[in-house]
Amino acid sequence: MIGIAALVVGIVLGLVFHPDVPEFVQPYLPIAVVAALDAVFGGLRAYLERIFDSKVFVVSFVFNVLVAALIVYVGDQLGVGTQLSTAIIVVLGIRIFGNAAALRRRLFGA
Repeated sequence: MIGIAALVVGIVLGLVFHPDVPEFVQPYLPIAVVAALDAVFGGLRAYLERIFDSKVFVVSFVFNVLVAALIVYVGDQLGVGTQLSTAIIVVLGIRIFGNAAALRRRLFGA
């Protein structure tokens, strides 16, 4: 319940204050969001399978975001940032859909 309240407060604050994202952060933000979504879906799956551990979730969340940002940074330095960003989105997207399918099977038995 606290998580949902925090999400609602964050959305309202974002709509009211219209924060500006610094230009140097912009290439990393979409990757960080997808990496965070991967951790959230993995956490939901673990919760439904009754193997959820908050420490593992937090470490997974932070580690996913940092590794994804590091890969994009290295790609930018090598001049192939767009290709590596696409690769990260594909890999994390596959993981998200895999977790979503497991959630669907667990919740609906289908």
